[in-house]
Amino acid sequence: MDIVPFEEFKKIEIKIGKILSAEKIEGSDKLLKLQVDFGPSAEKRQIIAGIGKRYEPESIIGKECPFMFNLEPKEILGLQSQGMILCADDNGPVLLHPDKEIAPGSKIK
Repeated sequence: MDIVPFEEFKKIEIKIGKILSAEKIEGSDKLLKLQVDFGPSAEKRQIIAGIGKRYEPESIIGKECPFMFNLEPKEILGLQSQGMILCADDNGPVLLHPDKEIAPGSKIK
């Protein structure tokens, strides 16, 4: 396990996003294209997430989940991903949720 200095950790911005839409990506059995709301101070973002083997797209619409917000964009199967959903790993991804409704864009501290 690598130890991360606290100053490096402070650079990571994790925010709650609300999933507005989700759809399967043609040519992949695990990737979903998400449109995520991060509140009034940020534009909605497209996130490509490897959660499609565990979750049907319609089952996650409206869910609030933590996302790594300031991750460098990456192209995946020709689509730009502008962040990363954070999941637990239990032989596959498990979505994490706040225990009550919270405003999209709320920072995780």
